[in-house]
Amino acid sequence: MTTQTDDVGESSEYSDLMNDHDVLLAMQSQNNAIDSSMFLDFVGKKVIEVFNNSPYLQFNQMQMRFEEGEIRGYFDTREELIGNVNFNILHGGVAATMLDSIGGVVAMFEILRRNQGDMNEQMKKISRLATVDLRIDYISPGLGKQFIATAEVIRMGRKGCTTRMQMVNDEGKLIAVGMASFAF
Repeated sequence: MTTQTDDVGESSEYSDLMNDHDVLLAMQSQNNAIDSSMFLDFVGKKVIEVFNNSPYLQFNQMQMRFEEGEIRGYFDTREELIGNVNFNILHGGVAATMLDSIGGVVAMFEILRRNQGDMNEQMKKISRLATVDLRIDYISPGLGKQFIATAEVIRMGRKGCTTRMQMVNDEGKLIAVGMASFAF
């Protein structure tokens, strides 16, 4: 991600997101032709574009996608991600990484979706967002060719957010579920 300086002189890797969001908000206030679903599609796509540039996600070859109004995380099984080599089972830490990541990006999207406060306040929340609690329950062995993760916000407060996440394999079998709390 490129780091730029925003209006308040702080360095922010989310500056591109902020600029695009401001443009769309201005367009929306001037012309009612942009409906809320178009706005949310735009914001969702911009959030995942920024998040997919994360060096850690790129290293793990994980990718977020905005599909049907929802953010989903994907990654394919690779030899480097196997924890149990005897049974070719995904390492539990990889599942935890994906669930933590999808929870975080969905929390970021929710901050923008709710559109509370001005853009600078929203960007500050997003840039400060950090996991403070993470619980993962492993339901089934991590077998599969591809894994898909989703998350939903179950609580949004003034200083934090709680999400519920799940990860399934390419056959739809539930592999792991989680809960995470994020502070901002």
